[in-house]
Amino acid sequence: MERKTVFISTAIPYVNAKPHIGFALELVEADVFARFKRVNNNDVFLLTGTDENSLKNVQTAEELNIPTAEFVEKNAKFFQKLAVDLNISNDGFIRTSIEEKHKKGAEKLWSSCRPEDIYKKQYKGFYCVGCEEFKTAKDLENGKCPEHPNREVEIVEEENYFFKLSNYQNKLKEIIETGKMEIIPETRKNEMLSFINSGLEDFSISRSNERAKKWGIKVPQDEEQTIYVWFDALSNYITALDYTSAGEKFKKYWEEGSEIIHVIGKGINRFHTIYWPAMLLSAGVRIPTKIFIHGYITSAGQKMSKSLGNVVDPFELIEKYGADALR
Repeated sequence: MERKTVFISTAIPYVNAKPHIGFALELVEADVFARFKRVNNNDVFLLTGTDENSLKNVQTAEELNIPTAEFVEKNAKFFQKLAVDLNISNDGFIRTSIEEKHKKGAEKLWSSCRPEDIYKKQYKGFYCVGCEEFKTAKDLENGKCPEHPNREVEIVEEENYFFKLSNYQNKLKEIIETGKMEIIPETRKNEMLSFINSGLEDFSISRSNERAKKWGIKVPQDEEQTIYVWFDALSNYITALDYTSAGEKFKKYWEEGSEIIHVIGKGINRFHTIYWPAMLLSAGVRIPTKIFIHGYITSAGQKMSKSLGNVVDPFELIEKYGADALR
């Protein structure tokens, strides 16, 4: 009997602070999936890593008065250590700021998108640095992002490249409704169908170099623009498999694999179930088969997050109780 091949990934977190208990949860969930699949004689590739090209990483480095490259290098090591300390059986760990295959892969994905899906325009809107995302007025609660209530939303006006998400309204609805891309649990699937039915708006996929503080991957054939961190970060799932060179790993685990599973938190549902498959469809790349979405670990009714400063340190818990107890 031929072994099935399965690709499983966590999201890749920003390295503006040390990992918290919420990411430990995600690592363990993905690891449990991977171990279960392996026990059932599947050939599994489990990927995790760090998202290092975000503006918030640059801003935190500036606050600490250290070079951004030095800052992300230092903090990435904590995420690598957490995977080791939790006995995560990952087969790959990708760092988006230093790996040439990631840079080339992100550029290739951009260039592979249909020309009619990318255009440039002047834009003004609310921007949440915590989410690294433009927001509409209806996204805000009392003028603030509900995901990052302690941060002020910025008003940004600049010329960016946009992705014509509206071109994929019907296709995205179809792949979610039919289960071609399965979203678990059902409540998260229904949220995204409701989001699609409200009408998909095109989204920004670049920043000016000035806005990005000259940190990140340049837009192909436009040295004045930097690829938006989410476009860059999402591509990690395929760049880690040598998408750039269409290598054997990419063919085996992505193009011909039995399952492609992303394990993510609910706060980035839209990026993974709407933006990411649309980008892949535009570039002619296979979409994921399954998105598993977990909730937040909360404290006094609030999610635990680095931006809220209410995090639990997983390293302290491992030191006190051991990895198995924390898992």
